[in-house]
Amino acid sequence: MATFKLPCMLVIFLVFGVGLGQNMVPAMFIFGDSLIDNGNNNNLPSFAKANYLPYGIDFNGGPTGRFSNGYTMVDEIAEQLGLPLIPAYSEASGDQVLNGVNYASAAAGILDITGRNFVGRIPFDQQIRNFHNTLDQITNNLGADDVARQVGRSIFFVGMGSNDYLNNYLMPNYPTRNQYNGRQYADLLTQEYSRQLTTLYNLGARKFVIAGLGVMGCIPSILAQSPAGICSDSVNQLVQPFNENVKAMLSNFNANQLPGAKFIFIDVARMFREILTNSPAYGFSVINRGCCGIGRNRGQITCLPFQTPCPNREQYVFWDAFHPTEAVNVLMGRKAFNGDLSMVYPMNIEQLANLDIESN
Repeated sequence: MATFKLPCMLVIFLVFGVGLGQNMVPAMFIFGDSLIDNGNNNNLPSFAKANYLPYGIDFNGGPTGRFSNGYTMVDEIAEQLGLPLIPAYSEASGDQVLNGVNYASAAAGILDITGRNFVGRIPFDQQIRNFHNTLDQITNNLGADDVARQVGRSIFFVGMGSNDYLNNYLMPNYPTRNQYNGRQYADLLTQEYSRQLTTLYNLGARKFVIAGLGVMGCIPSILAQSPAGICSDSVNQLVQPFNENVKAMLSNFNANQLPGAKFIFIDVARMFREILTNSPAYGFSVINRGCCGIGRNRGQITCLPFQTPCPNREQYVFWDAFHPTEAVNVLMGRKAFNGDLSMVYPMNIEQLANLDIESN
C-alpha cells in the first residue's frame, strides 16, 4: 500500500467527520473474502482474481476485482450509509482513506492456511495488520485521541469463514477433515475468530457488523457435484455449528465482555433461504445455476475471462459458481441495513450507525 500524508484540510475533514455528503458514520472498514473483495488480489500472484470481463460487466467502470457483475453487499451498505464506495487497501492513498478502507481478499480465511490452493491471498490476521498500518498512518496526522474518536464511531464489517470450509475443510488435499469433526472445527474457527475480533476491538473498533455464513450447500459449485443438482444437506449442516458459535460469541461480547462495543449479526443463511424460497416475489427466475460458468449448473468451472454471461442477469440469484449477482447483493445489503430482527440482530446497521458509543 502506498504511504501517504493527509493534507491539512483533509485532516480537518476526518477529525470532524465531514465526508462526501450526508454520511451517517465517519467511515467503514471492511474485512472478508471474495464475497466483498474489491481488488486487493489484483496484483497478487493468485488464481483468485476477478479483474477481467465479464466480472464487472454492470459496474460503472467495468472490472475492478469484485466477484460480481456489479455491486457487492458492502457497496450497497456504503451507499445506504451515505458513504462513497470504499477503496481497496491495495489502491487506497491520501484522501481516499477518508471514509474507510476495504481489506477483503478472495480465498482468505480465518485460518492462515485456508485458500493456499489459490496461492496469493490475504488471510484475516494479515488484513488486521494492514488495518493497523492504516491506523498508524492516520494517527501520524491526527493524534491518537482524534483517531480513537473517529474509529469508535465507524462501522467495522467482517465477513469471514466461507473459505475455511470451501477451500480448506472440504478440500481433499487438506488434512483438516481427518483432524477435526464438524463441531470441533467450528470450535477451532470460533476460537481464532474471537481472538481476531478482540484484536480489532483493542485497536479501537466499537461498532461491529458480522456476516454469518450463507446456504453454502446450495451454491452452483456444490449443486454441480450432485447428479440431481440439488442442495447438499451435509454441507449446510456442516457450517451450521459455526453460525451458532458466532452468534453465541457475539452475545458474550455484547454482555460486556468487550465494554463499550456493540456487535450485530447478519443472518445471511436466513436471508438466502428467504430469497431462494420466495424467488419469484423478488424477481428471480433462475436459482440453481450461475449466470456465468461452465458445466452442470454452470458451476463446475467458474466464470472464465471474456466468457459470455447470461443476458438476463437481474433474474439470476448466482453470478458464477460461488457468488451472488449484484441484484442479490443489493437486496441483502438493504436487508442488513434496515431489516427486522429476523435477518439482523440485536439491531440493524442503520440503528448501529445511529448508536451513541463512547470509545474507551
